[in-house]
Amino acid sequence: MDIQLWREILDPYEQAVAELLVKFNNLKEEHRKKNIYSPIESVSGRVKTVTSILEKMQHKNIPFERMEDEVEDIAGIRIICQFVEDIEKVSELIDMRTDMQVFSKKDYLTNKKKSGYRSYHLIVWYTVQTVNGPKKIQVEIQIRTMAMNFWATTEHSLQYKYKGAIPSHVAVQLQKAADAIFVLDEEMSEVRSEIMDAQLDSQIQTNLVKDILTSIENMYKLDNKREVIKIQDEFYRIFQTHDIGELERFHKQLDIIAEGYRAQSIEEKN
Repeated sequence: MDIQLWREILDPYEQAVAELLVKFNNLKEEHRKKNIYSPIESVSGRVKTVTSILEKMQHKNIPFERMEDEVEDIAGIRIICQFVEDIEKVSELIDMRTDMQVFSKKDYLTNKKKSGYRSYHLIVWYTVQTVNGPKKIQVEIQIRTMAMNFWATTEHSLQYKYKGAIPSHVAVQLQKAADAIFVLDEEMSEVRSEIMDAQLDSQIQTNLVKDILTSIENMYKLDNKREVIKIQDEFYRIFQTHDIGELERFHKQLDIIAEGYRAQSIEEKN
């Protein structure tokens, strides 16, 4: 196949990955800005290399004219979660979206592969807009925990090293590691609520501090420096207590004070 033709084929897949990375990262940030626990910890994506595509086509006996239909993972998105329970939540969020349509699911959580591989795969249709009009393409979305991803990354490296023929003694060690990863995920699930509460408290504090500092900065602009310095000192005092409730009360009081400064500034201008 001509090199230029490969570029034309793969460009829409590159576009799809770029767009989906933005969308899933925005979804993660939307949860955090609203002080809601995000089931998405991180997102990455890639388009298969020409070498990987050719190797898969050769392995599965796929002709060139069937490549885009039968190679489902030319475009790939990987979503990493903290807990096993988050995987189902992410899958539900994707099911509800109108900008992509799920048409295939592969559950390697309850039906792990012989190697020990565990993950949850969705194949979705996603439409990109190109100079030649809309193009509907397949994207594979892998959803897994951080522990599962560590194992899968290691296993992938070994598959590459041994050209798919991992020695039996290495395969046994991988299986033991997979069992240990399963136990780790179960143990993390047992303390999930405590971890979620701690992370939400941290996110709430981060958002409060950001809003408070923005308000104080705006007050400086209104030329009330002496009073603002007192307010700033009070903020530092409260911050050192690590009391979120006290920080929330200060934030509300600051909003009232800031509104008074704004009203006073408008009157002086008039």
